[in-house]
Amino acid sequence: MNLFGRRRIYLDYASATPLRDEAKEAYDDAAKLIGNPGTIHADGVVAMSSLRESREKIAAELGCKAREIIFTGGLTEANNLAILGFARRLELSGKDLKDTHWITSSIEHPSVLECFTEIERRGGTITHIDPEPNGRITPEKLSHALRKNTVFVSIGWANSEIGIVQKLRALAAVIHEHEHAHKTTVIFHTDAGQAPLYLAPNVHTLDVDLFSIGSGKLYGPRGIGALYVGKRADVASVIIGGAQERGLRAGTEAPALAAAFAVALHEAGRERATVAERLTELRAMFAKKIAEEIPSAVVNGDVKHGLPHMLNISIPDINSEYLVLALDQAGISLSTKAACSEGGVNASHVVAALIGDVEKTNWRSKNTLRFSFGRETTVRDLDRAAHELVRILKDMPKG
Repeated sequence: MNLFGRRRIYLDYASATPLRDEAKEAYDDAAKLIGNPGTIHADGVVAMSSLRESREKIAAELGCKAREIIFTGGLTEANNLAILGFARRLELSGKDLKDTHWITSSIEHPSVLECFTEIERRGGTITHIDPEPNGRITPEKLSHALRKNTVFVSIGWANSEIGIVQKLRALAAVIHEHEHAHKTTVIFHTDAGQAPLYLAPNVHTLDVDLFSIGSGKLYGPRGIGALYVGKRADVASVIIGGAQERGLRAGTEAPALAAAFAVALHEAGRERATVAERLTELRAMFAKKIAEEIPSAVVNGDVKHGLPHMLNISIPDINSEYLVLALDQAGISLSTKAACSEGGVNASHVVAALIGDVEKTNWRSKNTLRFSFGRETTVRDLDRAAHELVRILKDMPKG
């Protein structure tokens, strides 16, 4: 990757992926359609036809019906529509949120956690489940957290900082057992993040009611995402002003973004197995090199349960943000944690939860580096990254 006339090494694919050629071509073709999909003249009808085709393609990849796919402005908005949209539907039906209980995990993305903060502000009761040291949320912990008045559970499929994949189907089984015992319904939502790049995203196999997905994490364009809304789920719009997307998301649709999104998701499925295998090998090689060169480094989460493209480490006696900036000067891009968390408290809430660091003062929580690889990453890239990391560590200030 070249920037400012200089080749850089990009190791921040978990934050954002580059637009793949096939998606760009689809975008360019659909961008020629000038009509508003909401109009009834020929230009609008053609634009709506393009949008419908993209919706059908995405539904096919997720194993659901086209009408169950709601386009959004991105993954964050999809999470908001799932969680706050469900809360709004409850309120519109006359339900007082003070009578409701909601469950999530303590390692979710901020776009999920902050939705629950809002629900708590409006009177709902929230339980945050802590993971095991390996990063997994166990069925036993979920079973213990469920209450008679639980209405909603949100557990991310793969964590955005450490990449650990949750066993959603096992968690869903616990929810259904609770529903049967208490004659109730509990909606199950997951933030898919980058999991669809490496795992088949069939919503029925996963057994979820709401499934959030974002194009910008999947080598598609930024600015578009989608929410699968299953037949058990009922959400209300959190953006008003139009009847688009079955009345669940106001605003003029973007056929070009949808076309590129659909192609990116399809291409991810086509190459999923081969890319996952290659990145697993690259990560193992890189982790071995880090362990040899920086023996004090600790890997966060159990990588055998994680996505193949991510390695999160903590190094004692460093300033991780200084280190990221120093690596940036050396032409290497990476993050300390999720991009939506950067600029906040200098500690990873995910790693803190892993190790029980309630006050977020432990060095492992504060000194994190997240390396995330992609389709373009090479052995040479990782060799150089490891070399520069070791070089900078020798000279950088401690603490």
